[in-house]
Amino acid sequence: MKITLIVVGKLKEKFLVEGVAEYLKRLKKFATIELREIPECRTVEEEGLKILSLVPQNSWLCVLDVSGEALSSEEFAKKIAALNLNGISNLTFAIGGAFGLSEELRRAAEFRLSLSKMTLTHQMARLVLVEQIYRAFKINRNEPYHW
Repeated sequence: MKITLIVVGKLKEKFLVEGVAEYLKRLKKFATIELREIPECRTVEEEGLKILSLVPQNSWLCVLDVSGEALSSEEFAKKIAALNLNGISNLTFAIGGAFGLSEELRRAAEFRLSLSKMTLTHQMARLVLVEQIYRAFKINRNEPYHW
């Protein structure tokens, strides 16, 4: 499986940099991971176009969206397993900047995922997302995670 993460902005806090790096390292056991960072743009429309230009061809696109669907970790794992079962092995997850997503990017996505009803910084969302992707692989392989 190939996973592309397209994110706006660079991580600034040391603990976030280290956490994301740790989960990206762990994920390499299960998938090829590519992280594509783009700088913050002047408008969400400009960011949306830039993000869309970086989505690999034939990739299933999931955007993190506060108004998206909230899934449990188990439901998220099942979604990834079902995609794989249906021959979809190229997944892209996009996290917009501080001001959200453009409508064009929302429409282009096959799935809109909400990590929480609470507001998270887009930097914190990056850490939570990579941890949940890692957890999904562990769940799908029936491997222990934290016990």
